[in-house]
Amino acid sequence: MVTKTRSIFFTYLRRDLLISYRRRGETIGPAIFFVMATTLVPLALSPEAESLRGIAAGIIWVMALFATLLSVENVFASDFKDGSLEQLLIGPNLLVMPVLGKVMAHWLTTGVPLAIISPILGLMLSLPSEAFIPLVASLALGTASLSLIGALGAALTVSLQKGGLLLTLIVMPLYIPIIIFGSATAQYGIDGFTWTGPLAILGVLFAVVMVLCPLAIAGILRLTTIT
Repeated sequence: MVTKTRSIFFTYLRRDLLISYRRRGETIGPAIFFVMATTLVPLALSPEAESLRGIAAGIIWVMALFATLLSVENVFASDFKDGSLEQLLIGPNLLVMPVLGKVMAHWLTTGVPLAIISPILGLMLSLPSEAFIPLVASLALGTASLSLIGALGAALTVSLQKGGLLLTLIVMPLYIPIIIFGSATAQYGIDGFTWTGPLAILGVLFAVVMVLCPLAIAGILRLTTIT
């Protein structure tokens, strides 16, 4: 049973990663937005290093949040349009595993690239090198939570033709704790403080979201799609 469950998870993970590779233009969109939007900030605000250093963590995290929102709507949308989501729902498989596979594929193609790119943007925003590790760690962990919560909103709006705005309104309040402790982790690194505390809280939030969101998503998909 465990082997079969693991096989279902990796099947959907590989499937969605392959789809993302075939749609490379759409897949790199969030990363391009992340870079361009963050680059514009010094042009709109003061370019002085001291001014940028104080708000750099918040800027990078807010832009990462919006970049995640750009693509999270597509986690279930294409499957809903071609009917494969309905086939999944009426099948005998445990729905939580396909959901986890699809969400992890979204995180690997969106959250991980954002975390990898962030030190380069940090240099542009005058971040000290000591802040790079907490910045990358907080984004890697935090974007996983953003993908899970975003997938919850995507499940609620999957049957709507234009549910992007509603999805944003649903998930934004749930994103608040993630962005608070994520940006705090990076800011502690900038200020030279011990940053493992807020990162640990971010880890606890991820654990809670990891347990609750897939179950909630599975139930919501059954209600909104089959009915």
